[in-house]
Amino acid sequence: MTETMGLIAGLFLLFALVLYTFWPENGFASQKEKTRLDYLVERKEQLYENLRDLNFEYKAGKYPEEDFQAQRAHLEHETAQLLAEIDYLQQA
Repeated sequence: MTETMGLIAGLFLLFALVLYTFWPENGFASQKEKTRLDYLVERKEQLYENLRDLNFEYKAGKYPEEDFQAQRAHLEHETAQLLAEIDYLQQA
């Protein structure tokens, strides 16, 4: 292969790679837009995990009783509000 043919092949490969990388309709790179319901379901899972962690840390002796009760009440209240909104959105 001559030097000119190698240069042309290299430029063609570079063009193909740039085109592939920056093509606007890249299916694997596009993300689905999250709805409010999707966000709330993710937040519900986070709150459940936080409650599990709080219970574990309380049983391990890292939280005094008063702090544990206050934090647990706060998380349960937030979870209840979230579940009510999820139910409302699922019915709508």
